[in-house]
Amino acid sequence: MDNLCCFNPVSQVVGGRSSSSTGKGKSHQCAAKYGFSLVKGKANHPMEDFHVAKFVHARGHELGLFAIYDGHLGDTVPAYLQKHLFANILKEDDFWSDPSRSILKAYEGTDQAILNHNPDLGRGGSTAVTAILVDGKKLWVANVGDSRAVLSRNGQAIQMSTDHEPNTERGSIEDRGGFVSNMPGDVARVNGQLAVSRAFGDKNLKNHLRSDPDIRPADINAETDLMILASDGLWKVMSNQEAVDIARSIKDPLKGAKQLATEALNRDSKDDISCIVVRF
Repeated sequence: MDNLCCFNPVSQVVGGRSSSSTGKGKSHQCAAKYGFSLVKGKANHPMEDFHVAKFVHARGHELGLFAIYDGHLGDTVPAYLQKHLFANILKEDDFWSDPSRSILKAYEGTDQAILNHNPDLGRGGSTAVTAILVDGKKLWVANVGDSRAVLSRNGQAIQMSTDHEPNTERGSIEDRGGFVSNMPGDVARVNGQLAVSRAFGDKNLKNHLRSDPDIRPADINAETDLMILASDGLWKVMSNQEAVDIARSIKDPLKGAKQLATEALNRDSKDDISCIVVRF
């Protein structure tokens, strides 16, 4: 693989070791710049969100790599994803000839590697939303779980990822021998445990879960304002359009990411809140 380490170290703050972290960076090739903010939620467990936000160079191209990994039952799986998922996507020639196929193979191969590392990585799991920006012009978004990517075109929010919720994928879960619980006062859960229908890890539930991502490309043009990647700690309390409106009102993407996290806390979000804002 060509050089994958030409980036500002501030862009690679580990997101699972403290109550909060922030940072920013920019492209050296196009006008894109980013800021991120990760804030521990009010739940009584350590921070379980990790992220990636950086620009790298490979094969004569500049790639913007952005991701949110939202862990559950510990932080070992999202930490593993932070280190390995993008490397697995980019390590083969497939990405340059068929990005969608490369992303699919890497997601499923990384999940298998996580399961093979068990018990080293424990019984937990993680959602993921990833975005790869190629030369500031082409975007590839993929996800498993309920972290989300939203694009803004002329101020209009466009959801680029799919929330994988147990009720919407009940048929797949039941076909795999699982069930979906809908207890009063609680969200739908796979086998009464997990509130997403696709995830990395979760070995005890893996027979009833999927790890294949939804993948969506987009062209970045003059109408494209910004992109937001965030964990469900944000989306549980804020609509796509509300998030876009807040981010667009603040020119600095770092300040925009911080404001989104602050607003989610003000709206009494209990979960960890992780947010990346990319301005084109």
